[in-house]
Amino acid sequence: MADAADNAGVVIEQQLASSLARHHLPADIATDSECEECGNEIPAARRAAAPWATTCIECQSIREARGRHVR
Repeated sequence: MADAADNAGVVIEQQLASSLARHHLPADIATDSECEECGNEIPAARRAAAPWATTCIECQSIREARGRHVR
């Protein structure tokens, strides 16, 4: 027989699965390792963390400051 902790665990797992399903990452992956703004290489750590990134961190920061969130 399941106790309160078991039931709580089931509810938490269901809520987590639901949340992850709603917040999926973009499916597209950038194939170019160069920033589309400045032409410099996008660091490997950024490409690993955000495989869809088409700009380096500096250029992305400038885009966000200007309000241009375009992919």
